[in-house]
Amino acid sequence: MRSGINIVLLVALIAVVSFTWMLRRDFTERNYEILPGMVESVSYDAFSPNPNFPDGKTLQKPAAGTIPRSFTLLPYRATPENALRAGKELQSPFANEADPQPDRGRMMYAAYCQPCHGIGGAGDGPVVQRGFPPPSSLLAEKAMKMEDGTMFHIITYGQANMPSLASQVEPLDRWRAIQFVRSLQAVQTQTAKVGSPDSTEPLTGK
Repeated sequence: MRSGINIVLLVALIAVVSFTWMLRRDFTERNYEILPGMVESVSYDAFSPNPNFPDGKTLQKPAAGTIPRSFTLLPYRATPENALRAGKELQSPFANEADPQPDRGRMMYAAYCQPCHGIGGAGDGPVVQRGFPPPSSLLAEKAMKMEDGTMFHIITYGQANMPSLASQVEPLDRWRAIQFVRSLQAVQTQTAKVGSPDSTEPLTGK
């Protein structure tokens, strides 16, 4: 029994020594690759040549008529006419029911709108202060009278100097950002009403 254990230990020792010798660090020779798949990708990289396609490229355009997963296809084009049509046809999903994430609109505005439009929506964000053309004020009469659907169209397709945010902000979050813009406009309206000479309301409030 003891001799059998000794033989096993001797074999194990020889195996360890042999394995250590094989893995010796020799800068003049190429080392053994135990798991080459960890170094070299088995599949083609996105921008690597690929002989399996006629154009020799791995990255291919999507098939005609396909849309990305979770992408909402809207029947509109990036034109002022379609923006007005969207205002008549689109309605916020939060128009008739409460938003389960009421603070997310503020987050979306701070991340994607505030750099240009400013904290209060007056179009005086930090990007503008560094020379970028100022956007229209969200507190202007035109913006206050704008339909939610039209504003959703602008966020989705862009307008003038404003780029499309469709790839960055999902549809529900666009509606939430619009809700927050409406809250800024409501504060502006209330402030103007309180500051009016004919107003009988106190100048202080919440």
